[in-house]
Amino acid sequence: MKKLIFALIAGSAVMTAAQAQTITGPYVGIGASGADREYNVPGATMNNNGGYKFGGKVFAGAQVHENFGAEIGYTDFRKAGGNYTRNGVNVNTENEGYGAYIAAKASKNFNDQASVYAKLGVAHTSNEQTSATAGLNRKVSDNAGYGALGMQYKVTDQVALLAEYERYGTKKDFGPKPDVFTIGAKYQF
Repeated sequence: MKKLIFALIAGSAVMTAAQAQTITGPYVGIGASGADREYNVPGATMNNNGGYKFGGKVFAGAQVHENFGAEIGYTDFRKAGGNYTRNGVNVNTENEGYGAYIAAKASKNFNDQASVYAKLGVAHTSNEQTSATAGLNRKVSDNAGYGALGMQYKVTDQVALLAEYERYGTKKDFGPKPDVFTIGAKYQF
């Protein structure tokens, strides 16, 4: 009986130590996110939809296991402009917005440095389109699904570089399209 109790205690200690090694802790990161812009104004002919613009992204999370974690983030879609013609008048517009998300994260390591990951959660997006000359002021906010696929390369034990494709909900009439490409870096505590 003493041997059984000793074996259970020793086994529990070994499993606890092994699990402690797989918990990697919290991290923070920054990135540059790019999204294509689209401006649809009812009754107008679009001349310039703005194209791709890059804005900043900040995020934080925690790996609770080597394969699982959670993350929150904020992406500034940056102010961008568009141009349209309506009733023979050429009008310039400005659009600004952001996206924020919270997601579960699953990752798979290929080796000590390279890994791939997927995130699934919910996002809140907000976009506002204005034009002083046309008296245009439209705003749309939405809560929808969020998903991402990415890969990461560890430069050191604390620093990693990443590239990912993100999807913020569904397509809107104006503002950035929901498909976002991000490159960035993160610091693991």
